[in-house]
Order: sequence, then C-alpha cells, then structure tokens
Amino acid sequence: MRPTTPVRLIALTALAATSVVACGSGSGDDDPDTVKVAYQRSTDNKVRIMDTYLAMIKRRFEQENPGKKLRLLPVQASLEDYYTKIQQMMRSAKTAPDVVREDTFLINSDITSGYLRPLDDKLAGWKDWDRFVPAAKASARGVDGKTYGVPDGTDTRALWFNKEIFAKAGLPADWRPRTWNDVLDAARAVKRAVPGVTPLNVYTGKGAGEAATMQGFEMLLYGTGPDPLYEPATRKWVAGSKGFRDSLDFVRTVYSEKLGPDPSDALDPNISTHVATDWLPAGKLAIDLDGNWLGKYWTASGAKPWPRWTTVMGRTAFPTQDGRDPGRVSLSGGWTWSIGAKSAKADLAWRAIAFMQTPDNATEWTVRDGQIAVRDDVGATAKYRSSMPGVGFFTDLVKDTHWRPALPVYPRVSNAIQEAMESVTTGDADAAKAARAYDERLRSIVGGPGVTTR
Repeated sequence: MRPTTPVRLIALTALAATSVVACGSGSGDDDPDTVKVAYQRSTDNKVRIMDTYLAMIKRRFEQENPGKKLRLLPVQASLEDYYTKIQQMMRSAKTAPDVVREDTFLINSDITSGYLRPLDDKLAGWKDWDRFVPAAKASARGVDGKTYGVPDGTDTRALWFNKEIFAKAGLPADWRPRTWNDVLDAARAVKRAVPGVTPLNVYTGKGAGEAATMQGFEMLLYGTGPDPLYEPATRKWVAGSKGFRDSLDFVRTVYSEKLGPDPSDALDPNISTHVATDWLPAGKLAIDLDGNWLGKYWTASGAKPWPRWTTVMGRTAFPTQDGRDPGRVSLSGGWTWSIGAKSAKADLAWRAIAFMQTPDNATEWTVRDGQIAVRDDVGATAKYRSSMPGVGFFTDLVKDTHWRPALPVYPRVSNAIQEAMESVTTGDADAAKAARAYDERLRSIVGGPGVTTR
C-alpha cells in the first residue's frame, strides 16, 4: 500500500485552507439577501456541466426573486479533496456556505459533525416531496430519522465495452457475461488479440477514493450474497467473509495478470477523468466497470464530443459471482442539496433549493448530467426518456440495485476497503492478507461488538 506522506497531508491542508479563504472572502458574505452555494467543480476545465446549470439557475432565481441573489462558490478539486475542503468550510460561520452539495455517502458523517441543518420543517409543507422515490428520500435521512438534503438524482453502474475492440478479439457485440469468470475471460481474450489496449478497468485504491469502493469493490461484493458488508438486522459490520476475500482476489487477478491499467495509472486520483475523456473515446480501453453518466462526456456539448459513441460502446449488467439470482448487480448513490448548520439564512437557502427542484429545473439537471431520475414526474417526461442512449437500460437496473450503509462510520470503512484494494493492486498483499488487515481496521473503527464474522 502507498502510505500518505506528510508532504501530501501538508499540501492537502494548504489547498483546503486556500479554498476556505477564497470562498469566504469578497462581497455578499453577510448580505441577508445573498445565498452562498458551494459545489464541486471538475478538475477538467472542459467539464462545466454543473457550472453552466447553476449559472442558469442563478439567472432564473434572481429574475423571479427581485433583490435576492445566489453567490456560486465552485470548489475545483478531485472528489476526495472536495470532501475535505467542503468540511473545512462548514466548520466556521465565516466560511460556511448556506447551500452545499453533499454526496449521500458522507451525509451522516457530516450530520454527526454538526455541519448540516435538518430540513423536516421545510419538507413538511413542500408538495413536491411526494414526487421523490422512497429510496432517494432514505439516502438523505440521518440515523436520527430526520432528513438533511434534497436528492437531485441517482445513478446505477454496469459494464461498458467497446464493440469494435471486441470484434477484433472475437467477442460478441451483444456480450452478456453471466459470472465473474466470464468478465475475466473476455479481458484475457482482448489482451491476447488486441495488444496496446487495456482490457479491463476496475477502479481501485485510495487515489480513486469512493469510486474504488462503490464502482469497484462493492459491485463485486454485493454479488457474493446477501448483506455482505453490513447486516441491518444485527446492526453489525461483516468481517472475515469469503465473499470479501473473493472480491479482493478478483481485483488482484485483474492487476496481477495485467488485464487492468498500470498500477501507477490505476492509483491516480484523476483516473475517472482519464477513462471518460481519453481512454474510452481513443479506443485505449476495452471494458470499463462504471456508471450511467459516461455518455454525458461524449455528447456535442460534453467535455469530449464523440459522435460515434452510440454505435461503438455497448452496455451490459455486471454479473453476480457465479450467476446466482438476480444474475446482476448494481450500486446506487447520488448527491443532495443541503443547508449548512451555520447558515443564518435558512429560509432563503431553502427557497433556492426548492427552486432548483421545480419540475422544469429538476428535469433540466437530470438530463444535462446524465442522471437517473429520483422524481416520478421527471422520470415520466419525454425529455428524460429520450435524453441519452441507454437511459432505459440504466434506469431498469434500479430494480436490482444496492445502497451503501448510510451510517456515520461508512466513510472510514470505505477508506479501509480502498487500502485493502490498493495492497492487492500493487502486489503488496494477497487477498487473504489484505482481508485480515481490513478486519483489524474494521474492528478498530467500529469496535469488536459491532462486528460479526462469517
């Protein structure tokens, strides 16, 4: 495993502090008629989907609410650095945003830290809340039963594959793997027949952050049996399972057989950008375990316009380990708009969130960002149903999807999973050794009574 060096810690702290100072300065901080809205800006300067959407929202909101203003606070950073920076901002009333975009996997951790305000008093009189699917509502709910955010979409995950590369490797254009071995065998066929192409990308390690846990490891783990990470019935985290070791062994196989990217590339924090805007459009990658949103990068207005992607790229569900029912696996997450606990403008902040979630504005965001709809009225619109090739396929996966344990300690558990993945990716450990290290870390995080062994 690659240790986090003191230099990196110092640099990260400095970056976070810089972001806090930059976002907290300037006019409008104490203006009761100005709402500060913080969100992640992509490190790729060609990707400005959220920026252009919020610019539209700002213009419309200010037109419809004379005298009120939105002040947009983009935090340009990798996903992991965004989490760090936004949490530093929320610690102080001087720098805390009024409205913040929260990843659902961090929401309970930020609730526990006192960064977010419950929204139940606002939701009680908001008729649009009935339009949201129950699973989306639950993703924004704290362990205290209160709701701390309004979801703006969800996602599902599957295998993307290049049909032209597959043809060279003698693989079918309607590829439908039934087991993990089918996926590995296809990658091996590409390696044999198409030199110079990376056969398979599975996100891994601390550099990729939550993408490694969710798009990589949990897509494997949730195909090994029921409740493989956390048992809701016993309220215990699972350690020592065969499914956990098997999932790590799959990752080890990908990288030890050189079916995946070079480890130095796989552990790069910007790997997801490289995959979407370079490797796939350039035909450098055959199979990618990834999310429904990739197509948004390749449209005419995307970061990497690629007119042929609709005919070149295929999609298929990721299989369970040995083909057991339901035969496929997906993970879902998403983001919410939340109000900072230190905001003195909760009423106006709520007005801004509700404005983003008018049916027209909600549909506009869902379509622009290639999201899966979380509102029934958005999902029923012709604009959504025709928004992106494959939207029906990815929406259908919601029936068999899984959600991460929405608990305050989940981010630390996720980090422990990333460390285990990184150790098998670099060859520092085999699956059994990495699993033992994870088990020890898990017990230190949640305590022995909070762990069950299978």
